[in-house]
Amino acid sequence: MGHWALGISYSLSPISLISLISPTPHSPFLTMSLKSINDILGVLEKQAKWQEQPFQRLLKFWPEVVGPVVAANTRPLSIQRDVLSVATSSAAWAQNLTFGRSSLLLKLNKNLATPLVDIRFSTANWQNPLVERKQQQTVSPHEHPSYLGDEISRPDVTSTKDVNAAFGHWTKIMRSRSHGLPLCPQCQSPTPPGELQRWEVCSVCAAKQF
Repeated sequence: MGHWALGISYSLSPISLISLISPTPHSPFLTMSLKSINDILGVLEKQAKWQEQPFQRLLKFWPEVVGPVVAANTRPLSIQRDVLSVATSSAAWAQNLTFGRSSLLLKLNKNLATPLVDIRFSTANWQNPLVERKQQQTVSPHEHPSYLGDEISRPDVTSTKDVNAAFGHWTKIMRSRSHGLPLCPQCQSPTPPGELQRWEVCSVCAAKQF
């Protein structure tokens, strides 16, 4: 029996032996192997896309998700323990965005493989200290969007010792400031022209848009 098997093995030509070991281009083994490789490459490509650094990926779609107004007044800083830290241009922006962070989380998590659990807004780290000091030296209050002009006199604090008189004086000042100002198209509040020119709404309404 052993001699018969040995005879069979010797009866195969070297080419036949090679064909058994190495599949031909039309071999089903080769076709299956190529398909498996393509499938693996496809999976790896998808994994590479989703395994991109979450923060780098967030930076790419942040302006699209929050909109141009919010994007101009915010800057994502980092993601630590699935919590996103965002710097804001003012405390008002930080407060308004904190109130609306639940809906913003839903929008952001649609584009992230690992969902965020929270967002923290703060004015800290909004600008580099050197840049901020330089701007404080060169930027005039006249350039601020909420600037109303020098024609409004400062309140006379020495002549308003009584609380009621002080409140009345303050109310008069507020009315004089808002007199003749254009109205915000959303909340109908008197709004400095600079705010409308920059955001098309008042600063409070602008902070709520994202």
